[in-house]
Amino acid sequence: MSDNKSTTTHIVLDIEGTTCPVDYVTEVLFPYASKEAAAYLKRMRGNNEIDTLAKDILTAWENDPDTEAQKLLSSHPEDPIEATTTYIQWLIRNDRKLTPLKTLQGKIWDEGYKRGELLAPIFKDVAPTLRAWTKQNIVITSYSSGSIQAQKLLYQYSTDGDLRQLFSHWFDTTVGNKKDAVSYAKICTTIGAEPSSVLFVSDVTAELVAATEVGMRAYFSKRKGNPEQISSPFLPIESLSDISLNQ
Repeated sequence: MSDNKSTTTHIVLDIEGTTCPVDYVTEVLFPYASKEAAAYLKRMRGNNEIDTLAKDILTAWENDPDTEAQKLLSSHPEDPIEATTTYIQWLIRNDRKLTPLKTLQGKIWDEGYKRGELLAPIFKDVAPTLRAWTKQNIVITSYSSGSIQAQKLLYQYSTDGDLRQLFSHWFDTTVGNKKDAVSYAKICTTIGAEPSSVLFVSDVTAELVAATEVGMRAYFSKRKGNPEQISSPFLPIESLSDISLNQ
């Protein structure tokens, strides 16, 4: 959206729809977390961190203004784990970006990856392009609505092996909403880069708009199967290798 030419020194990458298929998250990871939530909470009962996450999820439920959520709350099971699971499953079905839920999902997926029940299908162009950028001393950052733990697990247990070492920084919703320009300003400050030297890639135009509001460059990831297919006013790419670092 900017005509100013600049040299890219940092790249910030979205995940689903950009480096891996959207349906891996919606059709594999989300259902897995929904199915395993109750057993995981029971198994981890007494663990302070997990108990706190469960408590935070219940508190969020009590304060959720959604009429459907409140209707569900009025008839929830008496058992706290069953109640928490009920809301967790509702949140997942509605793709709600609740931070304690994202953290809990990451921990559930951690077990799934380690048991060999999960393997992340990374697009074939991703690993070689990331390695090429690294050789050019480009600093690569991950920014996703999924927790940092979930991001690292996805790249650790990928179809192209462990790719975590190719990333220098990781960001999730604790830095802010992905559709809020403030979050991108925080990222630039944290990674020590001028916005004009940072390139952001995502399959969501609202996120690209937010990034460009602080001066970052942006490309629209137009992968097959992505919900959004209209890239305007951003340049579309079908592969990370299509990206021009200097423009």
